Amino acid sequence: MSLSTSTGSLPTGAEPHLLVVDDDARLRKLLQRFLSEQGFRVTAAADAAAARQALHSMAFDLLVLDVMMPGESGLDLTESLRREGQDVPILMLTAAGAPDDRVAGFERGADDYLAKPFEPRELALRIRTILKRAAPALPATLPLAPVQLGPRWFDPERGELRGQDGTQRLTGGEAALLGALARRAGEVLTREEIAAALGTPEAGERAIDVQVTRLRRKIEPDPREPRFLQTVRHKGYVLKPGT
Repeated sequence: MSLSTSTGSLPTGAEPHLLVVDDDARLRKLLQRFLSEQGFRVTAAADAAAARQALHSMAFDLLVLDVMMPGESGLDLTESLRREGQDVPILMLTAAGAPDDRVAGFERGADDYLAKPFEPRELALRIRTILKRAAPALPATLPLAPVQLGPRWFDPERGELRGQDGTQRLTGGEAALLGALARRAGEVLTREEIAAALGTPEAGERAIDVQVTRLRRKIEPDPREPRFLQTVRHKGYVLKPGT
């Protein structure tokens, strides 16, 4: 259960820090080398236990996580991290690329999903897209003013829900979804429009539905009877801020 670290040519601390978790030693080394050459700082782990060890000792900007691993799977690790309050973005890699498999990844808390075999340049592009969405201040893509959702407010610059009961952090994907809806509050957005706004035009309808369900669990008093993020039958979703 060893860890290995490699850095790119950028100054230490300037590059995003990635944790690559895959039990295939050859692929793990190839990803580590390629992503380092792309300007990322890369730490590699062979399984979920090693990943947990790394997460306890270092801070990461994103996890690249294999689904099929011996012992604790990538899906189980993702779900466990989300239950623990870990909001680090997660991109899942898997040989199972069917729509149901992608939906399962989103249901467990993944931010994106890439099926093997994949083009390394696409992996790097997706990583950069996720990191851009997860950035704390994105005035070009998130509404400038806080959005009221009952007794709480969505702070787009910090990606947080704030209220008298405290502060709740959203994942990068959740903040990006809420921001996309808030920018066009009161308008019905189709699932295709939402996917395009999130930078994931290939995402299927069910994947968007799963992301909406995850977000509702955090913003709605009763997710089964949503007040703010409403479904418009046969059309899409609409955000209706208010008290």
